[in-house]
Amino acid sequence: MKYFTQFESRELGQELIDLALLYKNQPRLDQAKGQGKRVGCIFLNPSLRTRVSTQIAAQNLGMEAIVLNMDKEGWALEMQEGAIMNKGTVEHIKDAAGVLGSYFDILAIRAFPSLTNKDEDMTDFIFGQFIKYSGIPVVSLESATRHPLQSLADQITIQEHLNGNRKPKVVLTWGPHIKAIPHAVANSFAEWSLGMGHELTITHPEGYELHESFTKGATIEYDQSKALEDADFVYVKNWSAFNDYGKILSTDSRWMLTEDHFKKAPHGKVMHCLPVRRNLELSDEILDSPRSLVQKQAENRIYAAQAVLSKILE
Repeated sequence: MKYFTQFESRELGQELIDLALLYKNQPRLDQAKGQGKRVGCIFLNPSLRTRVSTQIAAQNLGMEAIVLNMDKEGWALEMQEGAIMNKGTVEHIKDAAGVLGSYFDILAIRAFPSLTNKDEDMTDFIFGQFIKYSGIPVVSLESATRHPLQSLADQITIQEHLNGNRKPKVVLTWGPHIKAIPHAVANSFAEWSLGMGHELTITHPEGYELHESFTKGATIEYDQSKALEDADFVYVKNWSAFNDYGKILSTDSRWMLTEDHFKKAPHGKVMHCLPVRRNLELSDEILDSPRSLVQKQAENRIYAAQAVLSKILE
């Protein structure tokens, strides 16, 4: 596995989940595996959990993790081929990625979408340029289309809290927000949930349909109350419109989850990737209740990253 950017197979998914749970019980089991290796964590956008969890994961494997906040500490990068660099950009991705490839054994990249150029975002253009010119294994710390380490952590959390061996009913529900939010987390969670064989329902206001390449096989339900019936796990996430790309079509506060939404799902657990806008996407009563798995998901980010780095080191 040279690059970790998306869900590949149920077998590999389960292998990574099992390895992550092993590391959760024995974090430094393979500390010798990464001795003498370096991972470069390159952030073109802000981060809290992704940054810290990846650093801890690397340290657990004996690796040195070096973080560069490219948006604040690095030169402005030119991404386009053949560009005449007579404006604001200082360094071309060919040169920057090539240098980083010579400094590190693995790169881990975070690059958000523009939410203005759908075609470019859907190809993960910026992320692809790092892969193309670095010449070393690359891990996605979130791209324009996916957030695979988050989704792996989500699946670890679901497996830890399954009630018996039956197939769980998993619901991905849109939540209101004041900003246009990327599709990566929602796309990736749907892709992984379907790939791992869960019964997935996606609910959102009309106009917020995700790209069908990520949702094929899911039930799409515009009635949130109906979607939540008998849910085992409810994943809350905002995303902007895809067809009307990057637009905010609704901020309907009735979509914010409260305890009233769980009358027909009394045992349902609630998930969110964080950061969360309290009392906008999710109410305090839900986030601070026994239903919430949010903090457990955040903890599992460490072991998701550790499992992936470990497999790449092999």
